[in-house]
Amino acid sequence: MVQKLKRLKRELVKEGAIVNMYTDYIEMPDGRTVKWDFIEHKKGAAAVVAVLPDGKILMVKQYRNALERITLEIPAGARDSVTEDTSVCAKRELEEETGYVCGKLEKMLSLKSTVAFCNEFIDVYLATELTPGKQHLDEDEFVDVAAYDLTELCEKIYAGEIQDAKTVAAILAYANRIR
Repeated sequence: MVQKLKRLKRELVKEGAIVNMYTDYIEMPDGRTVKWDFIEHKKGAAAVVAVLPDGKILMVKQYRNALERITLEIPAGARDSVTEDTSVCAKRELEEETGYVCGKLEKMLSLKSTVAFCNEFIDVYLATELTPGKQHLDEDEFVDVAAYDLTELCEKIYAGEIQDAKTVAAILAYANRIR
């Protein structure tokens, strides 16, 4: 039976630019105290399924240090502040990473990226009526942009080539939406 546990204490272990790491002390139903890791995402994020007029989806390739490899993902990024609307963040990240501006933006879903140990949330948007603009990458970003057919992206997901949770959820949600 699932029971509510009680957090007794939270200790900051490491403060970072985007996340903080804590050790939580949790009282279990049987009275034992255990330690759990908790990662606090400071701002939340937005991501974009950007659909070109021909139906292809803009994707970004970038190096991800945690995986030590290049990944294929939808454009995304953290909010500038905890009060920034995620739609504003989504539009900004789309233009920064791809160089495209959208005429229409619609929220598709909200997700929590890793519920076992992190509170990060990501609002995922559908961007259409795209027009080319100018890419504005951050100084530590090196991103390649390419457009893919939805069928090809779904195949890459099921082949294990795309493993990023937000990208998998967003692409499959979009595929379901248009079917």
